[in-house]
Amino acid sequence: MPGARRCVGARAPLSRSGLEHAVTEPSRGTTPGSPAEASADDHDGVVAEEAVAVVAEGEGEAGAGAGALGEAKSAEDAAPGPSEAEEEIAAQRELWARIARRKAEKEGPIPAGAKLSGQAADLLAAVRAMESGQAAPPAPVAAPVPAQDRPRAPEPARGAAVAATTAPEALAAVGDVLAEGGAPRTLAAQVTAALGEQAGDALREDPWLLLSVPGVQPEQADGFARALLGDGCGPGDERRAAALVGWLLERAAVRGNTALAYPQARAALAERSVPDPDEALRHAVAEGAVLMFQDGAADAEGGTEDEEGAADGPAVPVLLGLDRYALAEESLADGLARLVKTAQEASWDEAAAQAPSPSAGELIRAVAGHGLVLHTGGEAARAEPVALAEAARTLGLRPVVAAHSENGRRRVGAGAVTVAGLLSGAEGPGRDADGALDLDLLVVLDAPQLDVETATVLVESLPDAARLVLSGDPGVLWSAGAGRVFADLLAARVCPQIASRTPDPGPLGELVSGIGIGELNQVDAPGKEVVIVPVRDAGEAVHRTVQLVADSVPRAIGVPSGQTQVITVGHGGAVGTRALNAALKERLNPGPGRFGGFDPDDRVAYVPAPGRAVLAAVVSADAEGLRLDCDGVPVVVPRELVDSVVRHGWALTAHQAAGMRWPAAVVVLPGDAAQGLNRPWVYTAFSRGERHLSVVHGVDQALAQAVTGVPATDRTTRLRSLLEGLFTPAV
Repeated sequence: MPGARRCVGARAPLSRSGLEHAVTEPSRGTTPGSPAEASADDHDGVVAEEAVAVVAEGEGEAGAGAGALGEAKSAEDAAPGPSEAEEEIAAQRELWARIARRKAEKEGPIPAGAKLSGQAADLLAAVRAMESGQAAPPAPVAAPVPAQDRPRAPEPARGAAVAATTAPEALAAVGDVLAEGGAPRTLAAQVTAALGEQAGDALREDPWLLLSVPGVQPEQADGFARALLGDGCGPGDERRAAALVGWLLERAAVRGNTALAYPQARAALAERSVPDPDEALRHAVAEGAVLMFQDGAADAEGGTEDEEGAADGPAVPVLLGLDRYALAEESLADGLARLVKTAQEASWDEAAAQAPSPSAGELIRAVAGHGLVLHTGGEAARAEPVALAEAARTLGLRPVVAAHSENGRRRVGAGAVTVAGLLSGAEGPGRDADGALDLDLLVVLDAPQLDVETATVLVESLPDAARLVLSGDPGVLWSAGAGRVFADLLAARVCPQIASRTPDPGPLGELVSGIGIGELNQVDAPGKEVVIVPVRDAGEAVHRTVQLVADSVPRAIGVPSGQTQVITVGHGGAVGTRALNAALKERLNPGPGRFGGFDPDDRVAYVPAPGRAVLAAVVSADAEGLRLDCDGVPVVVPRELVDSVVRHGWALTAHQAAGMRWPAAVVVLPGDAAQGLNRPWVYTAFSRGERHLSVVHGVDQALAQAVTGVPATDRTTRLRSLLEGLFTPAV
């Protein structure tokens, strides 16, 4: 961890700078209520860091609930022609069509009603054998996947909003079925987006398909089914069991998992009163609704009987997964192997000798000899992959540096792109005649924010012999989407890993580096770089936060309100993003909310796709929708999408803020946020400020306990085992 070597001595409380005394006491007459549980409407569609979900660091930001985001994308370019979002959708559709062809070439699903055979039966036998204490039978090894054509250059898509293109008659029909089952008609657009224009007929035939709508709970789907089917349904209904299996895996994906252990799935079904969970899972696998895996089983069983301890090795878990994520991970592993095998070793010694730092030189040498390299470090270490790109350019190569967000792209400088812009074609070099990105070296910053699907699209878009560098800080929160690509690659050790020796400077760098190794150290902050503001309750936390942003930080630090970002644990509750944004708007930009709750100059968080938050300013609104200014890029958000993809943005969650930095950050930790804290959350939130960090502190010892004793919540993924099966671990 950069700068970690400077954090010595016993753990001590953070210092309290004199800035806290510049904050006035709150007026008791205007103090909001005490801490409360997050409200039920936390499913706001902008992120999924709900009051309960946020306890697990790895949970994603995909939308959920009645106002769920779905898969809506944005148009970040007002010029005529296909928007960035439309092109991005087209590119991803092309990729998933290719993956679907790959799936079709494998053994097809077992006919409905037939008994399991082949790999599914073998894996189920392995589950039973392990549970009974017997040696598991060898798992079959999947046949090699034939090479496929890489995605072609994206073609324009018809649009991003499914609801906008659905016939009114179809929506009305779906609304009628929903009303008949006691569900709100307002879900019609979401149901249609999930099930298609024939959603009404589909729901009548299988009411539990309602579970495919984000945010719908099994109890609600059961009530809906009883209203439609009467006595014709029960807890053992095959349709119910199949829908519950899919719901379990989708819920696991929202938490960042690409797979679910078989025993966990079986136990969860039993808790939902499914009479025979094993039979339900067998049926789901036979129908092709889910896939079953035992990655690495062949290796674990590959030794001879005479090898000592061969029979006593750790059991290889049996996993269940949705084909969407399973095939993405398989394609990603194959694509990374292709880059490694097609790269040609080169001599860049002269460029390495002229590098601006020893770590940059080490990185240049590693990339010269390998097609895939990992680079770890903090904010200051970002200069090293940028230096690599400059060195490659002097050697006549075509490098591209891509960041997770527009904020991150600006911090890199001219010539950098965003990952989303690169994939859509809106930024970067474009694609060659074969559909591959027209480059020789791709450097991806903020690599921990890559979810498995985005990483798959990215790798599949690279030409043979291209070099890929994934760079990032392993201490931050993982991606909002499913997977943990960067962490799995680091753990697999299948390629060179260059750990930067460039520490982040100053008191903030020292503080964050200590957090990264589990220490909450006292740091000297003579320039008020770190300030602690103690609070007693939620009302005081909101009051102090508003004063810090509007008055204290601009006056004492010199950072204006527009360059200060508030970060809190979740969206709901008395000190969630909604409560803080309401208070901040009243102070910083009061108004009647004449544009659907927004006024000109409101600061908003716009989420064009799950996991991507873009800060913008409201310009105006008209019949086409809400007009935003996203860092100089005009964007029009259709009226029907505004409620689900736009929220006020003076306050964000840590997941939304990941990959972005501001001159000043105010991190709010009310008393009811204690159980939502862990080390990656604190590390991410505290490292968002470049010059100043204020901590509105109401969690007592929970902050130190989170840093020292609560590591990242693990995610269940297959990528590491897939990589280890393809590579010989690097030394």
